[in-house]
Order: sequence, then structure tokens, then C-alpha cells
Amino acid sequence: MKYKYQDKEFDIKVIRKNNKNTYLRFKNNEIVITTNYFVSNKEILKLVNENSAFIEKAINNSPKKEEEFRLFGIKYDIIFINTIKEVEIENNKIYAKDEKMLNKYLSNFVYSKYLDRLNFWYNTFEEKLPQCNLKIRKMKSRWGVCNIKNKNVTLNLVLSYYDVKYLDYVIIHELSHFIYPNHSKDFWNLVSKYCSDYKEKRNDMKKFNV
Repeated sequence: MKYKYQDKEFDIKVIRKNNKNTYLRFKNNEIVITTNYFVSNKEILKLVNENSAFIEKAINNSPKKEEEFRLFGIKYDIIFINTIKEVEIENNKIYAKDEKMLNKYLSNFVYSKYLDRLNFWYNTFEEKLPQCNLKIRKMKSRWGVCNIKNKNVTLNLVLSYYDVKYLDYVIIHELSHFIYPNHSKDFWNLVSKYCSDYKEKRNDMKKFNV
């Protein structure tokens, strides 16, 4: 099925699911209809025609591609569509209404990911660790900081650009400081216990932009 507007034709993509309602979106230069199995093509065309004003507004406000960006080592294109209601990630593309919506989503997503990895390694350590707090901020010269007195682990926001294995290494490094507050041989042996290839990761990270 096609929809014609100003001498151009746009595909109508129908996704059928076991849902009660029918939803219409304009995405990737297509009109996307999500509906149930019992809605006929005739009814879909009627829905499209009844919503022609919305579709044509969406076409005129076609996606604006912004800068390429990485999230945990995966490359994404950021695309702003001012009719979108919530952030969507699909086929290495991140769709958002504007930068405000995108930044709020990414802030929550990154914090959740960092906390998940911190909790994972905290529970993996066989050594007794204090209950610690997570802080995230952009730092110019350090990937992580362990504040033994305040029991804080601060992680560099820039780690969210790279593969999660580097975040894991930094977390292991900082948690190990609760046992050895130095860079002694014992400290590195402990790091090696949970990250046997830490030297390789450290060398990789020397090439990263902080």
C-alpha cells in the first residue's frame, strides 16, 4: 500500500500484533501502522486518510539527522523528529523529539547501566567490601575515583562511549582500592583476579579521548 503526497509516494507498513488498539506513526520515511490481525486493509486505508493532516505534518517535519554518536561501543545515528513522544532505539538509530528528551533518556540509561555493572562486580568480589555509592561525572584525566572515606565510587561519564568491558575494568580497579588503597603488587594481583587482561584494557584506554 502507498500514500501519495506532493508527487511523492510513501510506503504504508503494517505490523500486526495481538493488541487491541491501532497506532499510526511516520518513521524512516514510511507510514507505520501497528494493529491487530482482524483489521482489514480497507480499514487501514480509511485510518490513513482520516489522519492525513498528521501524516503530512510529519512528512514536512522530516527527520533531521544529527551527529553520529556511540553508546557502550555501539555506533548510533541520532535523529530528531518533533512529533515523537518518547525515545526509541531501532536499527542503530536513536529517535527523539529534541535534545532535552534525548539527554534525559541517556542520563537515566547510563546511570542504570553503570549501577548494574557496579552491583554485579560488587557481588562478584569474594573480598569484603563496604557498601558504596555510585557517582558519575565527566572527568578530564581520570577514568574512576575511589573515595575510601566517603565510600564513593566515581566513574567517568566518557566510559559510556566505549565497550562495556572498559567500564567493567574501571569498576574492578576502583573496588579493589577498598582492599588496597594504593597501586602495590597486591593491588594489581587483586585486579588481575577479576580482570586477567587488565593490562590490555589499560593500553587500549590510553588511546581513548577523555
